[in-house]
This record gives sequence, structure tokens and C-alpha cells, in this order.
Amino acid sequence: MYRALHTPKYMIVFNLALTDLCGSTSLIPKLLDTLLFENRYISYELCLSYMFFVMFFSSLQSWTLATMACDRFVAICFPLHYHRVITKSSVFWLLLFVWLLCLCIMGTIVVLVDRLSFCQSVVVQSFFCDHETMYRIACNSASVNAQFVLFGGVVVIIIPLTVILCSYMSIAVVLKRASLADSLKALRTCSAHLILVAIFFIPLIGARTAATLPNSNPNIRMINFMLTYTIPSLLNPFVYSLKTEEMLTLIKNLYVKC
Repeated sequence: MYRALHTPKYMIVFNLALTDLCGSTSLIPKLLDTLLFENRYISYELCLSYMFFVMFFSSLQSWTLATMACDRFVAICFPLHYHRVITKSSVFWLLLFVWLLCLCIMGTIVVLVDRLSFCQSVVVQSFFCDHETMYRIACNSASVNAQFVLFGGVVVIIIPLTVILCSYMSIAVVLKRASLADSLKALRTCSAHLILVAIFFIPLIGARTAATLPNSNPNIRMINFMLTYTIPSLLNPFVYSLKTEEMLTLIKNLYVKC
């Protein structure tokens, strides 16, 4: 029963679960402290740490979903080569690269914010120390920060989303030539991942787009970002538990034993 989960695919699922757990741990305690106890103050050092961990684990979620898409692409488009290409070793090194990439990008963002001076306002109009919100209230030039926002957006959002879209476009081409039964089986294996992609990217892109609109309400913007960063981490475990056959089998067997 447990050996069914000892596969490269579930190494990626575990990585997603880990990023969900760490992302929630870094975000929700301070959020509850603010909402329940109205503690709206945070030290500068904690603010930078808060910024790093929230954005770091969010970027990891994005790239983990892209890694899942690659796994499904190979499984459906090249099933005979799946066990040769998607191995525990290859998945480990790919996930390690993803962690190091996100670490470098988010670490650079924090360093760029730390070089700024805040001489006029120290009020961050966000529910957490958001990078874009902070560099906009800086006194000195933040042009480098603004440029890095675009670069980070491409690396963290555009590239993973492009990988996912290209993977499923290739899968769709293959399924056109497959039988109805094979197509339905493939769709069942991809349904959980597609739901996770929608839960993560649609609110994120919507919130980021709304934040760029002129005269946007700060309260609405904060609510949008709050839901964007909290909802995926809370829903992902339920989606994968209820939409994955191996996980359902494990849950049923544990229930029978109890």
C-alpha cells in the first residue's frame, strides 16, 4: 500500500505539500495576529524575513506545479520512456534546482529592498511585507527593484505557466489520436493537477493585474492578496487527496484499520 507512494511522481507531490505547509506556517500566524489582535506592527528585520519566506514558498509552488506538468507530459506522451526519464534521481536534481533558483531570486529581492531608505513613510499598505509595496514607499531610487519585479515575475509566473501550457497542449495533441477510454484515463490522471494550477495561478494573476490598475482600493487589494496567498495552501492537500487514486486507496485502508 505505502509502496505505491514511493515513486518520483509522489516526490513532487511531497514537495508541493512541504511548500504548502511551510508557506502557511510563514504567513498565517502573523496574519491571525493582525486580524484577531490588531497587532499591525512588525520590526524591519522580521518584515524582510516575512517577505522572503512568503514569496520563496509561493515561487516554489509555482515551479513545483510546472514540474508536475512535465511528469504528466512524459507519462502520457512518452509512456514507454517514462521510467527511464522520470526517475527518483532526476526528480531530486530537478527539485533541487528549483529550490536553488527560487532561493537566489527571493534572496536577491530581499537584498535589493535592504539597500533602500524609508525616510517618509513606514506604513506598508498590504497584509504582509510585499516587495512591490515596500519599494514604492522608499525615498531613494528603486528603479533596480522595479526592473527585478519584472524579471522575477517572468521567472516565477510566466515561465512555469508556459511550461504547463505547452505540456498540456502536447498532451491534447496526443489524446486526439487516442481512444476514448485512454483519453478519459489520461484526463483523470491530470484532473487534480489542472485544479491545482487553476487554484494557484488564476487568483495570483488576477491579484497582480488588479494591483496595477490606477485608483485601486487598498483594502480590496489586501483582501485579494490575502486570499491569493492563503487559499491554495489550504486547498491543495484536499484536492490531491480526493482526486488521486493512490491517495484515496491509502485513506480507505487507514480508515478500515481504524
